[in-house]
Amino acid sequence: MSNYLSQSWRIDRRHALRAFGSFISLPLLECMVPLRGADKVTATPKRSAFIYLANGVHSLNYQITTQGKDYKFSRSLMPLEKHRDVITPISGLHHPGSLSHHHNCISVWLTGGKLGPSDRNTISVDQKMAEITALQTRYPSLEVAITQESLAWTADGVRLPALRRCSEIFSTMFAEPKGGVAAQHRALRRKGSVLDDNLAEVRRLEKKMGSEDKGRMDQYLTSVREAEIRTRRADAWLDTPLPVISEADRQKTNRDIADTKAGDYFRTVYDLMVLAFQTDVTRVATFSLGGEGQAIAIPEIGITESRHQLSHHGGDLGYMEKLTNYDTFAIEQFSYFLTRLAETKDLNGNTLLGSTMALFGSGMSYGHSHGNANLPLVLAGGSDLGLKHGQHLDFNKSAAGFQGYALGADGALTTAHYQLCSRPANTDAHMSNLLLLMAQRMGVETDTFADSNKVIAL
Repeated sequence: MSNYLSQSWRIDRRHALRAFGSFISLPLLECMVPLRGADKVTATPKRSAFIYLANGVHSLNYQITTQGKDYKFSRSLMPLEKHRDVITPISGLHHPGSLSHHHNCISVWLTGGKLGPSDRNTISVDQKMAEITALQTRYPSLEVAITQESLAWTADGVRLPALRRCSEIFSTMFAEPKGGVAAQHRALRRKGSVLDDNLAEVRRLEKKMGSEDKGRMDQYLTSVREAEIRTRRADAWLDTPLPVISEADRQKTNRDIADTKAGDYFRTVYDLMVLAFQTDVTRVATFSLGGEGQAIAIPEIGITESRHQLSHHGGDLGYMEKLTNYDTFAIEQFSYFLTRLAETKDLNGNTLLGSTMALFGSGMSYGHSHGNANLPLVLAGGSDLGLKHGQHLDFNKSAAGFQGYALGADGALTTAHYQLCSRPANTDAHMSNLLLLMAQRMGVETDTFADSNKVIAL
């Protein structure tokens, strides 16, 4: 894929330090490794990817009703059967703070925050991970979203902007800066200077502001500080050569949602995420397949309605069938992602799937009633990080008083199951417990995350 053994872009670590100034300490970069020493780069990097499906799922065709290792795949999850040994479907988790605020499901999915009308969000787990991994990568994280709603939130509760077009994602990660490196240095430093001037002016204004204005200004300053940090990082990395990407990979990743089928677009984004992980451009990525009110249609499989429209099916059998088909389609694309991770090796010769945790799911369970308990979640990969898969992890069945799934005489789930999607069977089974597990496996030294009460054992 990438030409890692090309000597033309390798640099000596001491040379890099001279180029930046003797007081700047750089991380060990792949381009600093001796030509025949690529197999001894560093310990295997730890990576995480998060994929969000809006509006929940058609629960009756999604829910797995048997727990443990001998579980039977549901209709919607069938595309993942070939990955049984490297995935864990999880049932019964919820975010307590989101139960009364369904419209914030996408916002709190990775934060576990409590978003009332006057609340500010908290840091998302991907950004908590990025605080650790950003020391080694060109970009702290990659945010992709079909709509403008990314999954990533800073420690100050500011949502990070998302990329949408595949060509933009590729050029951001792998294209040489327009006008050359020197011109880009000048542009970034001008931007940094403007940010500094703005901060100085705002500090003068703050002395004359009331408390409400200071609150608004604080949010603005947070955005400015984030931009300042990213600007300085971008400037520092400009002199580090980019990975060499083959023409075949360039052609494979130039498809955009505006001019291609949905499946091609999804798979292209997944290819770009794989490429980013393989070249170690970043180690944390999020991909939102759409917001609660804006997920796209999929005409190629006969779905011309929006996902939001299908989720509010009102018992319409046609809509319910289409929603199931949409769920299955999205899971097929996730299966493609896992296959690509499994067949792609990193700089150390290990498969990306072993070093990458990939979480697929939604912050809502049953869209028709906005039920957001019993969240649909699948955790995959990460065996090199100590994860052990091959079972259905069911927190519903571990709840005291749980009477079992609402099955009809034919063994299929009945509509009574929807009650479980609105009220958690196990009130202690917080999704933040799963996010805490993932954070710890990424090297984040913490015993809590958001409203976690116990780390999940997996």
